Amino acid sequence: MRVTSLAVLFPAVLAFGACNSEPLAPEITHLPRALTAAEQQIVASDNTFAFSLFREIAAESSPDSNIFISPLSVAMALGMQYNGAGGVTAAEMQQTLALQGMSLDDVDRSYQSLIALLRGLDKRVAFSLANSIWYNPSLTPLPTFLSATRSYFDATVQSLDFQSAGAAPTINGWVNQQTNGKIPAIVPDPISTDAVMFLINAIYFKGDWTEEFDPARTRPSPFTLRSGVKISVMTMSHGYAVPIGYASDGATVIVDLPYGGGAFSMTIILPALGGMDSLVSSLTNSRWNGWLAGIDSNAAEVYLPKFTVTYAADTLNGVLSFLGMPSAFCGGPSDFTRLADVPIGQLCLSDVRHKAFVQVDEQGTEAAAVTSIEDDFDSLGGTRTIMIASPFLFVIRERFSGTILFIGRMMNPAAT
Repeated sequence: MRVTSLAVLFPAVLAFGACNSEPLAPEITHLPRALTAAEQQIVASDNTFAFSLFREIAAESSPDSNIFISPLSVAMALGMQYNGAGGVTAAEMQQTLALQGMSLDDVDRSYQSLIALLRGLDKRVAFSLANSIWYNPSLTPLPTFLSATRSYFDATVQSLDFQSAGAAPTINGWVNQQTNGKIPAIVPDPISTDAVMFLINAIYFKGDWTEEFDPARTRPSPFTLRSGVKISVMTMSHGYAVPIGYASDGATVIVDLPYGGGAFSMTIILPALGGMDSLVSSLTNSRWNGWLAGIDSNAAEVYLPKFTVTYAADTLNGVLSFLGMPSAFCGGPSDFTRLADVPIGQLCLSDVRHKAFVQVDEQGTEAAAVTSIEDDFDSLGGTRTIMIASPFLFVIRERFSGTILFIGRMMNPAAT
């Protein structure tokens, strides 16, 4: 008999609304305080994990497919799960999440303080985080585990009879509300009789481009696919040069487009045509930091395709096992004895899923992401014109802390 004991769901939403009725807040040029050493390390760890995860997902995907994920969603969901891990499983998760040199207390406190720092950072951007734990009365999680999620992740904990008719609608209603309707449901209805816990994390982000594109200037424009075939896609422009960040690395061009007061931005990495596979396979935190260090303030007339991507990774089990944490999954010597009073090997990860959505238009960007982790009891320079007209990578990030929220590969803007 397989008994589900935990699902961790991490919705993350990025939406943009008009802010024209009130005076604009001043441009943001720095954080209100310096990051601590531990906060700097957690950002570096998350970004290192982000590129490892993205590289492996891309390697397992069709080379012509669009990809969009929130590595922060996956990292934080696994970070909460990490609070329940022990022994070999904890060591593997530490390595996979690039948390070497950090104690669990360092990890938890760094997430707590970094999230608090980012909340309200940009008055023209809304950023919020909500967490909840729902558990069936048949399971009693360890008080230390629940205390950590309450203290460091601000989680609301609620006991709920999963076999009641209102259980799934209650949890899904919370998810729908916290993600502004972009993730309407994640828990199956009815909930499996095996399920005993769901742990849910949600991020909400709302803003708009610092310089919005002019809808009247959006028109069909050619876009060259990986194969060399040209298609027509709706392409946005401002009609004049706007402030951007710009850098180049050989044939690769990096363009940074700010949101709101400038704390958050979309960083676009445009390789030479046919260079996407090589670019993705060489993605590292070191190379990423090199690109960012080379970005200079500039001005350009930017042409960017409108696009929408709905992405789903039915399972990340193989990816995460490959990245270094195989013992956490069912069939291995999993150790989650710090989550519940169970023997080593009984409680294991049975399924890790990720879904994401992004829409980019003249006003800004709207995106959502969910990560679900299920545990089982296992008995088994001058003015430029920049035309984004071929496949590109894009990263949505907070510029001053360096936190990556989302990362995507756009191969075909006409595909959804």
